Amino acid sequence: MQHGRAGRLHPVVARARRAVARAVDHLPRETSAGGADARDPMRPDPSTTPRETTTEHARAGTDPRPPLVLVACSGGADSLALAAATAHLARRGRVRVGAVVVDHGLQEGSAEVARDAARTVRELGLEPVAVERVTVVREHHGPEMAARLARYGALSDVARRTGAAAVLLGHTRDDQAETVLLGLARGSGTRSLSGMPERHHVDDVLYLRPFLNVTRAETETVCAAEGLSPWHDPTNADTALTRARVRHEVLPYLESQLGPGVGRALARTASVLGADADYLDEQASLAFDAALVPAASSGSSVVLDGAVVQGTPAALRRRMLAKACVLAGGETPTFERLSALEQFALGYGAAGPVQMAGKVAAWRHRSDATHARGCLELRGERGPRPLETSPPTNDPGSAQ
Repeated sequence: MQHGRAGRLHPVVARARRAVARAVDHLPRETSAGGADARDPMRPDPSTTPRETTTEHARAGTDPRPPLVLVACSGGADSLALAAATAHLARRGRVRVGAVVVDHGLQEGSAEVARDAARTVRELGLEPVAVERVTVVREHHGPEMAARLARYGALSDVARRTGAAAVLLGHTRDDQAETVLLGLARGSGTRSLSGMPERHHVDDVLYLRPFLNVTRAETETVCAAEGLSPWHDPTNADTALTRARVRHEVLPYLESQLGPGVGRALARTASVLGADADYLDEQASLAFDAALVPAASSGSSVVLDGAVVQGTPAALRRRMLAKACVLAGGETPTFERLSALEQFALGYGAAGPVQMAGKVAAWRHRSDATHARGCLELRGERGPRPLETSPPTNDPGSAQ
């Protein structure tokens, strides 16, 4: 094992630890009301601090201890390597580290796998460790998405319950490459092709992905160096699932035909486009605010000034229209629906309405003394949806 080692630190283990350190560096180290440093030797001893007091401090943001981060752990090589690297930072007093093990209940023996994973991370020194069994609801979703939604729900619940500053996910560079390739195959826009972000919020919970520049093979090396025996999820080898097919058949074929480095290049594409997508989203949000007619908008109705919409560059206009759909209570539109809405907003076609997914209808209103080119109204039946800062996953079919 690398902890308490007598010999040289394995370079891959060192790289994994640096990756986690970079990811958590932005988390506050001075969280006490008086600004005491998290490494202050006078801070309260966690072992003697009542649980009720700890929870109150966490909720109030006045806990004088280092921030708590939770590792999402399945027992696989990526999440175990992440747990081991993060445990190193806990030993150095930079963070407190717990874990969440989610049992999806989809495979025989899943409860035992979850117990084994929890035992392993406890042996690494992680605490608290929560084992959460979830019910995967497949209505309106494929099996992979349904499991993902259930998993994020459990992770967010535990994060809020414990007052954790962030949840760490073990996605690797290989996972990023697969995500970009899936987006390319489905004809996606900049946001989807930017892959998985290094950090994002789902509701009020911060998620971090420290290993997006670490390969899957390197996580296995970390586990071997740390003396850990990872669990191998059989669904990862099931090529009936699209992502597994990309992993085991499509990417290896591309590497064999185009040469090595295809996965690295796809991940690099995500990194480049991520910054571009962030900037476009920021500018689109400003354009949306400029176009919004607050006096006419209410509840499930979003009204935009027609002249502002038509004068906005296309790259931003599509984003602002998609945002309006969601705020009206609808769903993020597909490329085809968003294209139809954009043409309608530009004044082409019939008088409307244009129907959008999620029971939202778009209407054009005639010009008046205030709005020279009229207004575009998106009217929903289900009430406004809350906007997430960033979704759990990118929608590869999205036009954004």
